Amino acid sequence: MSTNFPSQVYAERLLHAQEGARAAGLDGLIIGTGAELAYLTGSWISTHERLTALVIPAQGTASIILPAVDRGDLALSAVPDLDITVQGWVDGEDAHELAVQALRASEFKALGIGSSITADHLIPIQNLVGSSCRMELAVQVLKELFVSKDEAEIDQLRGAGAAIDRVHAKVPALLQDGRSEAEVAEQLNALILEEHTAVDFIIVGSGPNGANPHHSFSDRVLRNGDIVVVDIGGTFGTGYHSDCTRTYIVGGNPEAADPEFSKFYEVLYEAQLAAVAHVRPGVTAESVDAVARDHIAAAGYGEYFIHRTGHGIGLSTHEEPFIMAGNTLVLEAGMAFSIEPGIYIEGIHGARIEDIVVVTENGCETLNNQPKELR
Repeated sequence: MSTNFPSQVYAERLLHAQEGARAAGLDGLIIGTGAELAYLTGSWISTHERLTALVIPAQGTASIILPAVDRGDLALSAVPDLDITVQGWVDGEDAHELAVQALRASEFKALGIGSSITADHLIPIQNLVGSSCRMELAVQVLKELFVSKDEAEIDQLRGAGAAIDRVHAKVPALLQDGRSEAEVAEQLNALILEEHTAVDFIIVGSGPNGANPHHSFSDRVLRNGDIVVVDIGGTFGTGYHSDCTRTYIVGGNPEAADPEFSKFYEVLYEAQLAAVAHVRPGVTAESVDAVARDHIAAAGYGEYFIHRTGHGIGLSTHEEPFIMAGNTLVLEAGMAFSIEPGIYIEGIHGARIEDIVVVTENGCETLNNQPKELR
């Protein structure tokens, strides 16, 4: 995947990462492949079990350590235009030693480690820098860099939100009596690809399948009056993700729904709106979860809300901030995440409503705008 951001965007991000490392008292950062590397360089390079690492010392020039056979893939990123030393290694060389040397430190007190650095790479690095060196997750130390989105990222997320909204607008016509979940999913796959570069996931959960939050789709045949949870997402633009859930009724007549379902769907609808309304700078991630959860519990459905209220989204589909009990992270402008409470009556039916929101200076912007009413 190539980048559409100007190289200067990545140069500024690298500078902020280095400044953040110094401010946190780190000797530097070691970032692996994946979303964090893409955020800092525009590179989605994948080198499997071999070490590829972006090494950002607290002082001096950053380096990319990677297998020599994969150097050509960096041409798809902003790396050729950035002040980054590229050092290829061949089998038999100690890539971990090269990464540690690139930090240019005589002794090590603390390092920030990327979340994709696996144990088979972390342990050799720890052995090289010594047991007294403190290891911290880079994403935790540099929340304001990795967790808060800049305007270019928010524009990408807006585009992704609008793209998945256009798909959801076509869903009611797909949910026809006699059609299977799998047949609907096949059509959704094509529709998502019309608006995105890739399909991330498709959930079509009808009837009792809707009570399983992580159901995908099956051969179950839809019947008029069935409740259907449709949760879909794709990869958009420079690698940002969409994710949106709506709950539908086959035939499109809400009055055909079971009265008990209609009752708890109204509770869910109110809980989702209340959680969105609560979002603003200064509140905690867990308080957003509590607003949705308390509303559902007060109506007697607390035991049926069995997952967190939301997750961050960006170059990864799931990332900080996680909107859940116990997460005391204070929300800041630019943070983007889902708000997706659900109620699931096992063996009967379920419902979920999900929007992506971005924290603004005074509240939040909702990036998904398809109707939330049962239809």
